[in-house]
Amino acid sequence: MKNIVLLGATGSIGDSCLNVIRQNKEDFHLLGIGLDSNLDKAYKVAKEFRPEHIFVAQSDLDKSHDLLDLYPNILSTEDELQGLIQHPNVDIVISAISGFAGLQASYFAIDAGKTVLIANKESIVAAGDILMPLAETKNSKIIPVDSEHNAIHQCLPQHRDLSEISKIIITASGGPFREKTFQDLSKVSLQDALKHPTWSMGTKITIDSATLVNKCLELIEAHYLFQIPESQIEIVVHPQSIIHSMVTFIDGSTIAQMSNPNMEVPIANALGLENRLPINFEPIHFSGLNLSFEPISDGREVIFDIAREVCNKKGNLGVIFNAANEVAVDAFVNKNIHFVDIYQVIQRTFDCFSCSKVSTLDDVFEYDKQARIKAEKVIKSLH
Repeated sequence: MKNIVLLGATGSIGDSCLNVIRQNKEDFHLLGIGLDSNLDKAYKVAKEFRPEHIFVAQSDLDKSHDLLDLYPNILSTEDELQGLIQHPNVDIVISAISGFAGLQASYFAIDAGKTVLIANKESIVAAGDILMPLAETKNSKIIPVDSEHNAIHQCLPQHRDLSEISKIIITASGGPFREKTFQDLSKVSLQDALKHPTWSMGTKITIDSATLVNKCLELIEAHYLFQIPESQIEIVVHPQSIIHSMVTFIDGSTIAQMSNPNMEVPIANALGLENRLPINFEPIHFSGLNLSFEPISDGREVIFDIAREVCNKKGNLGVIFNAANEVAVDAFVNKNIHFVDIYQVIQRTFDCFSCSKVSTLDDVFEYDKQARIKAEKVIKSLH
């Protein structure tokens, strides 16, 4: 029986994690959950799974909520979060917190040598120079949960001999605007951007999929997770979202991981560690199956150029790229900028900074703060 702490328990990834745990109750115990503010959903999770500990990021809790009757000692401070994650009884930490906000929790888990199932790509993008060496020092196992990176994880051999790899191919659905020209993007609305053709996800990652910034973040994350040069990582549009990633080896063989779009599949693989967990899934019907592949749409190349620069120079550039995107997406969701402006905010913010080394988590937080201030100034200049 493995003890799990699930962070981001009330989000879409959290839902999928709970479904996998629900189907494998004899193997896993939900020791603790973490969430931002959705107390109603947390109450339902708590009633079903009865975790020993609940962490809520919002300090001004509604004291009359039923959740506080069940759990009068809700955890809410950073020290309490660290204590929960680093508790000696915790075997697996699932980091499913959206965005940069997940970085501190990822650091706590890795620093304690935990097995970390990471669905929070932003923490690797922003602080890969710190987290990956720390994982090696602390003997922390990082297993990716994102469908693309988990697919790569499954395709690579156990011994991970990088000299055998010719290239990694990460697939992209293309999002809702795959067939639109870059000029057409000036007319799209928030509602248009939130209509993802194959996945049901949270707002931020859905917008990232529409801009294709999500694939930039995944390129950087793959570079860090698998220690692969960006020149050996290719992004290809695959509208059916059946093949999640592929690895081509130096003998010409390409191994692909395939499944119908369902986040429970990579989560089950990650949670099973070296074993396969049974879950309910929709099988692929190969007769009549048509798979197609396309290059990235014209006009989006600039953000991929930035992502590749992040991989090559590292340092503070990942946190700046991520922060600029998060500020831009937030501005778009709040209807302060147009969809196409997201690209300009990222590029102009990124161009304001030179590459500098990051040595501590404090460095990362400081550059994140500076990049957000600069991105807000860029947004104001657009009006």
